[in-house]
Amino acid sequence: MFNFFKDKIVAITGGSDGIGRALIEKLIPAGARVSTCARNQDKLYDLQVKFPGTQLHTLVADVSNKNDCSRFIETTIQQFGSIDILINNAGVSMRSLLQDTDVEVIRKVMDINFFGTVYCTKFALNHIIKNKGSIVAISSIAGYRGLPGRSGYSASKFAVNGWMEAIRTELSEEGVNVLWISPGFTRSNIRNAALNAEGEARGDTPLNESELMSPEECAGHILTAIEKRKRTLILTYKGKQTVFLNKFFPSLTDKLTRNFFFKNGKLIK
Repeated sequence: MFNFFKDKIVAITGGSDGIGRALIEKLIPAGARVSTCARNQDKLYDLQVKFPGTQLHTLVADVSNKNDCSRFIETTIQQFGSIDILINNAGVSMRSLLQDTDVEVIRKVMDINFFGTVYCTKFALNHIIKNKGSIVAISSIAGYRGLPGRSGYSASKFAVNGWMEAIRTELSEEGVNVLWISPGFTRSNIRNAALNAEGEARGDTPLNESELMSPEECAGHILTAIEKRKRTLILTYKGKQTVFLNKFFPSLTDKLTRNFFFKNGKLIK
């Protein structure tokens, strides 16, 4: 399975957990050479223990830092010689109402989700063009429909979607595929790590995680979409339904979204 990725060089941001880790756990057995970065050194070490040898390169890095992104791409090229596929996966969410939120929280979310994608893509771009490879961003349904309590997160994902669409058009004659993916609600640590009004990790989740799509299933869909060089991928029925309704019935979707996220005037999800 996934023979397409044999000998491909894949750089993945945020590979220590969730979807990023699930991608690595599928790519290395498929014969890919993988480079990943994350902020948690212990989790990166666990990956190295699981996949000893020369197929995996890891680096402690914060994608909101331009220099860290540059170092990640540079060390990937030093280790493997080039990059065929870049998967911009690292991201952070938030859960707080605008009236309660310090604007620096929104800036932090934008720096990680949007500028982290910009930095890594820019630094890897010449190699990807040379190899006629792929640029991938893990976006969100929040990039199609703004979600209450997640205004900064929604803004960052709208920015990612628009930016990816722009560079897809720019690179259409270069043989590079540009793909953005909206997984929908997927089982991961993103809700526990979501920032509160003061910019600290909330440490809880409003959803029943056991009912959500597993990161392993999500990773399988992502790799298939990369192999088929798709433009976009929206996973889950609810995600597709939300995008459709918001496009054709935006006022109705406002009401449905409000009802989903609020109870008795209070944000519950």
